[in-house]
Amino acid sequence: MSVLVTYAVLIITIAVIAIVVLAPAVTASRGGKIFAFVALFIFPALAVALGYQQHMDRSKETSFCLSCHLMEPYGRSLRVDDPTWLPAAHYQNHRVPQDEACYTCHTDYVMYGSIKSKWRGLHHVYAQYFKSPKPPLHLYQPFNNRECLHCHLGARSFEQGTTHTADPEIMADIKSNKMSCLTSGCHDQVHNTTKLNEVKFWEGQ
Repeated sequence: MSVLVTYAVLIITIAVIAIVVLAPAVTASRGGKIFAFVALFIFPALAVALGYQQHMDRSKETSFCLSCHLMEPYGRSLRVDDPTWLPAAHYQNHRVPQDEACYTCHTDYVMYGSIKSKWRGLHHVYAQYFKSPKPPLHLYQPFNNRECLHCHLGARSFEQGTTHTADPEIMADIKSNKMSCLTSGCHDQVHNTTKLNEVKFWEGQ
């Protein structure tokens, strides 16, 4: 429904601006001046705001992230038939929303995190069209446990996990980001796009 509203506002905006441009005489009266103000300022601002929100929502979708050719192997890694592959296990078992899988794990869950993610996304678009990025891609900074704890903190499987509770310091180090969840021997099988020709894939939904 929001898409239809956005398009409707855009069409109305174009129509009222066209009236003001093609028939400037309508602005002679006080009512005409108000109409011109609405046509030239209010409707365009509303159209931009709705369009911005529409694209923000669209950019959260897994299909949007995977629409870039460079991201294709990362999409394939979500279907690896191996529970030790972290993204695949989360995606296939609905531990993250499948239609927002990338966004769920790669957004900084802090103030303005979403905006920072979108800004980085614009950089990706720039790199896609004006540079020649080559896989494997690298994160801007080491993956912060905060992004894992956004969902797992308080979960019984996490809080009472045998490995997590083997030593009192382990849980404290995980929660403080002193010990990464991706530490070798823990959850270190991530996307591993260079090994996709060595694995089998899940043929589920």
